[in-house]
Amino acid sequence: MNAADVLKYGHLTVLKTLDGIPESNWEAEGVCGWWSVKNIIAHLASYELVLIDILNSYLGGGPTPYLDKYRGDDFSDSEVALRKDKTPAETLAEFNEAHARVMSLIAQISAEKAREPGTQPWYGMEYSLDDIIAYMYYGHKREHSAQIAVFKDTLK
Repeated sequence: MNAADVLKYGHLTVLKTLDGIPESNWEAEGVCGWWSVKNIIAHLASYELVLIDILNSYLGGGPTPYLDKYRGDDFSDSEVALRKDKTPAETLAEFNEAHARVMSLIAQISAEKAREPGTQPWYGMEYSLDDIIAYMYYGHKREHSAQIAVFKDTLK
């Protein structure tokens, strides 16, 4: 698997889905449960920050505040709530900036290391970074992109 390509195309899928949604509709609830488009992007931005922590663990480690929060309780709703006062543009900018950091980090991790199972025991000893990227990131972005696309269709 080419992890950088999978990450890139997942991100592009989200951006393409957002294209054409007026900013005035970004805060309409009900796109995914009570979440709006802005809430979904805030949620995805927080996941990008978790991925930065995960990738940094392959590059010498350091603090993992987002991964630690993710592994705790109520990560998604609390992270969305932290971003409630941001504008749609600020929320999207955070998502894009975090993704750019992800892309910089993934370029530093070898394909062999990304395929190695058991490097993130919290996810499962049988899984690799490639698996995390495929399931927790690419699949996750596709799922939320589909929800946004359904909402977008109601605007026509």
